[in-house]
Amino acid sequence: MAAPSMKERQVCWGARDAYWKCLDENAEDPSRCKKLRHSFESSCPQQWIKYFDKRRDYLKFKEKFEAGQFQPSKTTSKS
Repeated sequence: MAAPSMKERQVCWGARDAYWKCLDENAEDPSRCKKLRHSFESSCPQQWIKYFDKRRDYLKFKEKFEAGQFQPSKTTSKS
């Protein structure tokens, strides 16, 4: 598999950013961003999609943790 060209990377990042913005504006409800998710998936290599999804989860966790809003689950706090 050849690496995406600069133009392809820019299209992918733009689709990712539009999808993430939609999630931010719609309280993380993916059902309201289906078209943008489809655009994101069709614009980016599958490995990148996995990476970006994990990255977003991590960034959201980090944001909550740093704001003091993270609540560990009951099973986590017992161990």
